[in-house]
Amino acid sequence: MSTSVYFRFRPSSSSLVFNGSWYPEVNSNDSRSAKTFVVAGRSVVMCEKIKKVNSWLGAVFGEQAVPQFEVNTRTVDILHWLAESSEARCSDTALLIEDLTQKAAEYQAEGAHLQDVLLQSVGLSFASLSKPAADYFSALVENAMVLGVRDTSLGSFMPAVNNLTNELLEAEKSNRRLERELRALRKRLGATLVLRGSLQEDINKTVKTQAVESAKAEERLLNMDFVTAKANELSNRRERSEAQLVSRNMDKSITHQALVQLSEEVTALKKEIIPLKKKLEPYMDLSPSPSLAQVKIEEAKRELATLDSQLEMKVDFK
Repeated sequence: MSTSVYFRFRPSSSSLVFNGSWYPEVNSNDSRSAKTFVVAGRSVVMCEKIKKVNSWLGAVFGEQAVPQFEVNTRTVDILHWLAESSEARCSDTALLIEDLTQKAAEYQAEGAHLQDVLLQSVGLSFASLSKPAADYFSALVENAMVLGVRDTSLGSFMPAVNNLTNELLEAEKSNRRLERELRALRKRLGATLVLRGSLQEDINKTVKTQAVESAKAEERLLNMDFVTAKANELSNRRERSEAQLVSRNMDKSITHQALVQLSEEVTALKKEIIPLKKKLEPYMDLSPSPSLAQVKIEEAKRELATLDSQLEMKVDFK
């Protein structure tokens, strides 16, 4: 336990009380004096902590030399906390040992009492038992120790066995649940592996396709460069040809564009002539001479008159 440190002013004067000791003539309004006493108090607390830490380290290392360490506020506080924790744990351990020792003594006394009862009432002692009986008793004692029961009575064994049975059932239930989860995980793992294989195949196909497309793209770039160079060359040749034609005063009516336009006009005229030709087809048998045409007309009239006379004769006959 660390010693408490406190400061207070004496009511009847300006003296300061430090750990129960009076320090006279200290002005309460003097900040320097107050700071001085605060620093003094902290120094005293630090010294007490260092003493306690040194005592604890000496007890821990015993005859061995205590390792050197840097003495500052942080290390001293940590070691002081460890010392207090160690003392508290040692105190708890001592109490536990004392309790266990007391229980062992009680068990030994109870065992001796039971041995005396058996020996006096029945005349039965452990030395007089046969080997199978001694083995049975040893097995019974070991089972009682394993089960952690107070004695070997049936009332102590049955709850312990029931608890173990419950634990076994819970373990089996947990085992079945884990097996179901394991089967589900195996199924998911199988599906994941199949998906991984499919994805790997897709990746391989994509890589191959990408390589082919990359080669095609490079070929197209080369072709494009060639076409671009060829187009530039043709453009330059066209410009030079146009310059030559301009210098020679070429008629524009025989240019390619003029010829194309004339061809389009000819095609349109041909389309217009087709219906006119159809209209002229009935007149194609006529002679181009007017006199011959008149002769043809007269012959047609005579044939028509002959047909009329024949028709009248047939009508009269009937």
